[in-house]
Amino acid sequence: MTTPINLNKARKDQSKARKKADNDANAVKHGRTKAQRLLEATQSDKLRAHLDAHKFDE
Repeated sequence: MTTPINLNKARKDQSKARKKADNDANAVKHGRTKAQRLLEATQSDKLRAHLDAHKFDE
């Protein structure tokens, strides 16, 4: 004998799975990892400090 299926739970699970798939696709398309963001920020700060060190004061 088969067990009854709660249709509300099945619908919610299906909706969650669809949202997770959309979020994962967007993360791949637009997202960067925390390490990548930190690396870019560090490089930017280092470049800014290098340029500031070469400014002329008249």
